[in-house]
Amino acid sequence: MPLDLTGRTILITGAGRGLGRACALAAADAGARIIAVSRTESDLQSLSEARPGHIEPWAMDATSAEFFAHVEALDRLDGLVNNAGFNRPQPFLEVDEETLDGMLALNVRAAFRAAQSAARVMTRQRSGAIVNMSSQMGHVGSPRRTVYCLTKHAIEGLTKAMAVELAPIGIRVNSVAPTFIETPLTAPMLADEAFRRFVFDRIPMGRLGKPEEVAGAVVFLLSDQASLITGASLLTDGGWTAQ
Repeated sequence: MPLDLTGRTILITGAGRGLGRACALAAADAGARIIAVSRTESDLQSLSEARPGHIEPWAMDATSAEFFAHVEALDRLDGLVNNAGFNRPQPFLEVDEETLDGMLALNVRAAFRAAQSAARVMTRQRSGAIVNMSSQMGHVGSPRRTVYCLTKHAIEGLTKAMAVELAPIGIRVNSVAPTFIETPLTAPMLADEAFRRFVFDRIPMGRLGKPEEVAGAVVFLLSDQASLITGASLLTDGGWTAQ
């Protein structure tokens, strides 16, 4: 059965590039109306032109009170893809406060508040699906990624707790946990040959992931075909965490 989101409104944070853009395109192709959130207007314009009539661009900061207020003012919201986030790898002993505070603010606090605002809309209609973008690093540890692992483990815990609390209201909450995907965010890291070997040695399938593969998992979890799935983490990691 094809995945069908026809008539649904899906809000995606960090939609301008990388995984967020791929999720927006895939959900639009499944029939959804997309509210695409990004700080970069040119990225939103490019996305809108790629799927005319399906994209409503919001050039906003996903950490701002203004953004959360805009979400809560929506008449209806069928899905949220909590995708905005970043990583700045540093050795644990050298992590600076700017990196720590910045990653906690976007990867955790903003994700929590976006989900809270979205759930307030969904509660009024007693239905909805939230997908939090996690990572394989929400299930394991890795050198130079203590802060990133911290934030993604937090997202996994948030996903489970939200799923339990919101299930009686008709809201499903899941996460998608990718391995390293070929995106602008990971390109500088993977340009280092030693790090690239480190990554490939830990993926039994022997390759990086593609944005479209992650987007497919997200659209599935937003769809009715996942109607009995909540509190789960869908690992799209090529087998990294199976070892």
